[in-house]
Amino acid sequence: MLGRCRMRSVGAMCAALLAMATGRAVAGPQKAEVRVGIAEGDIRGDDNRAIQAAVDHVADLGGGTVRIGPGRYTMRNALRLRDGVRVVGTPGASVLAACDGAESPLACDGDCNERQVSLRDPSAFRVGDGVSVQDEEFGSGFTVTTATLTARLDDGTFAISTPLYLDYMVAKKATARLSFPIVGGWGIQGASVEGLTIEGNREHRGKLDGCRGGGIYLFECRDVAIRDCIVRGYNGDGISFQVSRGITVEGCTAERNANLGIHPGSGSQDPVVRNNRSIGNGSDGLFVCWRVKHGVFEGNDLRGNGGAGISIGHKDTDNLFRANAIVGNDGPGVLFRNEAEAMGAHRNVFEGNRILDNGRSSAQGPAASVRIRGAHRDLVFKGNTIGASGEGQAKGVGILRGEGATGLRSEGNHFQNVAREIESER
Repeated sequence: MLGRCRMRSVGAMCAALLAMATGRAVAGPQKAEVRVGIAEGDIRGDDNRAIQAAVDHVADLGGGTVRIGPGRYTMRNALRLRDGVRVVGTPGASVLAACDGAESPLACDGDCNERQVSLRDPSAFRVGDGVSVQDEEFGSGFTVTTATLTARLDDGTFAISTPLYLDYMVAKKATARLSFPIVGGWGIQGASVEGLTIEGNREHRGKLDGCRGGGIYLFECRDVAIRDCIVRGYNGDGISFQVSRGITVEGCTAERNANLGIHPGSGSQDPVVRNNRSIGNGSDGLFVCWRVKHGVFEGNDLRGNGGAGISIGHKDTDNLFRANAIVGNDGPGVLFRNEAEAMGAHRNVFEGNRILDNGRSSAQGPAASVRIRGAHRDLVFKGNTIGASGEGQAKGVGILRGEGATGLRSEGNHFQNVAREIESER
């Protein structure tokens, strides 16, 4: 064994000396690369099964790259990302399109920790489908179970890949839906998804909110990148990541999704959300959910959304928001949600942002470019442009703060066409 080790060392030294002598680099280990396409490629197909086969194969080889060729791929379940696998599409041409949704009442109660569901009408479902299970009591957030149908046990009963999280009762109108993230990662690290277009088929699918789903969705992941992707028309959030660390979302577009555009949440640490567009979504453009800390949010275009441009609140501390365009949203440009001091969003910095023409909907409270509700400490607004772009009679408030907002610093901001720059809400 010692002799073999010495020979390898000598071989490596000789290779290095040869490279120095010839000026040529010695190639390192080559990671796997697999091409998926509809008409050509190493693996051919036009649905999630072909792409998943490539991702799983590359993961089993220790990581590498899956390249998805141009075309439209029909998705009946999430493309599940794997550790160390880079999934790369042709920007604007590699389209992952959600199939039409379906829904069936449960034929019998789905019990907590049970690994099967019985459907009253199973005709639209098949093995391999991604489903959500819910009822009138447990129908949103983390109370919803998402799973894959793994086997058909009888005419209406399917085995599922994960146990039911709670009791879903027929008496409370329990249902199973053909509903899932289009791209998803659960407990993975060191992966990326790039250059894909996600079409969510919003009009023909049941809703799945951002705690359990999204056009692109991550849960308990680490060091995963989402780059240069388009997510449009998902019946839920565009891009959502929960309970994750070191997530990068860069150069993406989330548009016309039913709920939130981009949704970092549930204790996610150190996110970087940079140079994205969140346009025309049904609710907030950027929803910073609970316990998001030490994030950088910069260069984003948050425009024309049905809620706030940026919403932030519960224990979301020590984040930097820089050089964002927050324009023409129905709610405030920036909304601090109503929290007690112990749960406040403390020490957040807003620097060099354009916060203009927001508060278009009177139903969302007083006209204010920035509204601070609750007890949030030591917020910094520095060098921002705040107010309205159009000339005319000044109206509204630049920054409207509640009594609990202490230590607020406003430095070098340009307040444009506002009736009052900073006002305390009574």
